[in-house]
Formats: sequence, structure tokens, C-alpha cells
Amino acid sequence: QVQLVESGGGLVQAGGSLRLSCAASGRSLRTYAMGWFRQAPGQERECVAATNWNGASTYYADSVKGRFAISRDNGKNSVYLQMNSLKPEDTAVYYCALRSSLGVSAAQDEYAYWGQGTQVTVSS
Repeated sequence: QVQLVESGGGLVQAGGSLRLSCAASGRSLRTYAMGWFRQAPGQERECVAATNWNGASTYYADSVKGRFAISRDNGKNSVYLQMNSLKPEDTAVYYCALRSSLGVSAAQDEYAYWGQGTQVTVSS
């Protein structure tokens, strides 16, 4: 069974940065695509960034392009989301997820395993 644990969330002022980490156990991430999703109160969960199995192909939501960067370290079985120039509208619970396939995807129904989420709050 795969377990994903996110960390690195918190409260930050607008314009600040946070780095989220997602550590996996129970399975190597080496042959799986990964994604970062977020859900704000009253809104649907959306994919903000995703990567294929080796990090060579990535996806970013338009709202975060140029500000967020997804990366992975398969040796550490971890995925990261560097978030810069944060805005109040980035406030949400952020989840990492594993897709049982090699290729990148923003479709959440293609992700089989999810972490418990980490809260990110951006104050204005």
C-alpha cells in the first residue's frame, strides 16, 4: 500500500514562498507520474502541477505558471512543489497524488493514491 505524506504548508504573506514536500512509502515512485492538487473552501479540487515519471515532462495550471515549480527526487522517493510569489488566491489545502502510469496528467480521476493534504494560507 502506498502512503503519501505532505509537509511544508503554513501561513505566509503575499509575495512569499513555500516549498511543499511529499514523501512516499510502500512503493518506489520511480515509474509513476505525480501531481500536486489543491482545494479551496467551496471550490473543486484542481491540479496545479504534475510531472511524468522522470521529471522531463510537466504540467502547470495557468494560474500558477511562472510561480510554481514541481520537481522530484526518485532517489529520496519524494516530490516537491516550490511556490513563489504567493497570492491570497493560492490559499487552499494542497495534496500530492500518485498516478499508476508513466505519463503526466492533470486529470485527478487518473490518480489512485492521495496524501492527507497540507494547508497553505496566504495573507494579504
